[in-house]
Amino acid sequence: MTAFTVTRTIAGQQRLSRKIIRSGKTIAIVPTMGALHDGHLSLIRRARQKADIVVVTVFVNPTQFAPHEDFDRYPRDPKGDIRKIKEAGAHIVFMPKRSDMYPHGYETYVTVEHMTGVLEGHSRPRHFRGVTTIVAKLFNIVQPDVALFGMKDYQQAMVLKRMVKDLNWPIRMIVCPTVREKDGLARSSRNRYLSPELRAQAPALYHALKTARLMVRDGITRTKDIKRKMRSIITKNAPDAEIDYIALTEMESLKPVTSVGKNTVASLAVRLGPVRLIDNMKIT
Repeated sequence: MTAFTVTRTIAGQQRLSRKIIRSGKTIAIVPTMGALHDGHLSLIRRARQKADIVVVTVFVNPTQFAPHEDFDRYPRDPKGDIRKIKEAGAHIVFMPKRSDMYPHGYETYVTVEHMTGVLEGHSRPRHFRGVTTIVAKLFNIVQPDVALFGMKDYQQAMVLKRMVKDLNWPIRMIVCPTVREKDGLARSSRNRYLSPELRAQAPALYHALKTARLMVRDGITRTKDIKRKMRSIITKNAPDAEIDYIALTEMESLKPVTSVGKNTVASLAVRLGPVRLIDNMKIT
């Protein structure tokens, strides 16, 4: 099966996946919420190296948005997404309807416990319940051998790796590097909502993360010193920024550290006007 295909029903995608598996070919999945940018496309290109067939899912998942968040105005461009996915070399686009994924009376959810109560989970309660549930459903529908996610959503990637391990899915999880603009801003579908003035301030997040890494290389390892410096950089260079959190954690467990050791990740979330930006960097 090599012809480019768009599937819109769960049953249709399940039939297609079973056919691929019977043929002896492997499947890679790249889950997305659409409004694709170069970060998504880099995952698709990497997926082509890891499996015979690449399935890209496009679904704006309502269960990971709180009532006050931007579900209704989250950017959507289905025609543009299909074109970009085809050009990037994927084989299948799965674009299900909300009513099929969450039919009337739906009440089953997948939860990863402790890892989802910190960082994004602390700021956005129940967010990860929606993430893990939709990804679990997509895994069951597509039946992939490999799944690819971006490091930009670092906590999400770690939570999903834990879910796959705990539920014994035979899926290889690959976390790919964050794709950035020339000035360091992490690519995001929400970046388009930044005004020119706010967009000019946004690289302060990247500069703060780079500074954290340089401080560690210079022998400064106390978390509170690093966080204080990161905060000052953002405050100085992004005067309109509202800092949600700055955190230093152990990469796999997400546990906070008081002194930087091996595999430490610096993470932050900052609101610039109507846009909430997240970013991270492995600093050791």
